[in-house]
Amino acid sequence: IHALVWEEGQLIGHASVVQRRLLHNGRALRAGYVEAVAVRGDRRRRGYGAASMEVVERVIRGAYDLGALGASTEGAELYQARGWKRWQGPTLALTPDGIRRTREEDGSIYVLPVGADLDLFSELVCDWRDGEVW
Repeated sequence: IHALVWEEGQLIGHASVVQRRLLHNGRALRAGYVEAVAVRGDRRRRGYGAASMEVVERVIRGAYDLGALGASTEGAELYQARGWKRWQGPTLALTPDGIRRTREEDGSIYVLPVGADLDLFSELVCDWRDGEVW
């Protein structure tokens, strides 16, 4: 699902949510994974990012056990202000070669708990995909 923000006929913002599976405490959770959140540079800090997040969060709350995303340093403030929680535990990925640590992602993964009981200090494993796994 894509959330598009238009102003005077020009696309100025975007966010998307895709279905993923995350493994947590022995359970496979249905996750709405948020990607490609962006606002045109000259339109930032005007609420457009929050508006696109509101749309994808509504989708997450209606269809998934949790929301998840990999945040940039710049974007983390927006997500925290909206109630997203930084994952405190180790992150991993289920790869073709087995479960592997993703240390480079530690501290940048955020979750929006909507239906699942989450222990933010335990392991979180994402499903495999080509490219950036988180």
